[in-house]
Amino acid sequence: MYTIYIDVLIILNIYVNFLLLRTTAKLTHSPLKITRCIAASAYGSIFSLIILFPSVGIPLSLAFKLIAAVTIVIAAFGTGGKIRLLINIIVFFSVNFIFAGVTYAVYSWLRPEFMHYNNTYFYIDFSLAVLVCTTAALYIFVCLIRFAFDRIPTGSGCYKIIIRYRDKIISLCGLADTGNALVDYFTGKPVIICGKDKLTEITGYEAPDTDKFPKGFRLIPCSTVSSDGLIPVFRPDEVIILDGKNGIRKSVEAMIGFSDNSQEAIFNPKLLRL
Repeated sequence: MYTIYIDVLIILNIYVNFLLLRTTAKLTHSPLKITRCIAASAYGSIFSLIILFPSVGIPLSLAFKLIAAVTIVIAAFGTGGKIRLLINIIVFFSVNFIFAGVTYAVYSWLRPEFMHYNNTYFYIDFSLAVLVCTTAALYIFVCLIRFAFDRIPTGSGCYKIIIRYRDKIISLCGLADTGNALVDYFTGKPVIICGKDKLTEITGYEAPDTDKFPKGFRLIPCSTVSSDGLIPVFRPDEVIILDGKNGIRKSVEAMIGFSDNSQEAIFNPKLLRL
């Protein structure tokens, strides 16, 4: 007989769900706001209460786990395109399965008194410091894998970039260019470089007037072959990359930067992966 504390169970699962969702977003380059991630993690933690029920067997437990994964992904990322939704579900379920597999292997091998398993869910009477350090190490490992995968060349194509900011939407021709390695230092998100005329149309801001910066704009350093300087960037409400060859639409998480040198939207091809 062992004791399960509901508060510990819920907190543990919120933390683990948050990690799994952030890992999924990292692997698929899918936009995921912190508030939505927390809300989806809290929702997903409710499913962990099945550990309190009598054992229902592996097939039914896995079916319940799949339902939980699908609804958690929808809560976090929305429905979007069917292909994107399917990819996010597969990646989230796979990451979840790997995490659960490793945890079950430890449970089966060591049978620690602080860990209990039932209906595919675990209860761990955990040390917070150990949990944070372990999961942080796993997340860093995932980031390294994502970085290595992003270095594989991506084929060129014809793209359209759709940017939504407040109540306005613009569309630009997209150019996939590995030379655009610009990243926002505050958020770690890649920056899509766009012509300033189009962005003035959607934001009302005319570069380089820094005295009238709209809320949420900032300057970041940018280096090109011919010069170095600062460019204004902002976070749009939505960015979609449309592949002109196959019609696939991909919602991406990126910052938008102003440029004098292009009327196109220049983005790093890594945004197209998965």
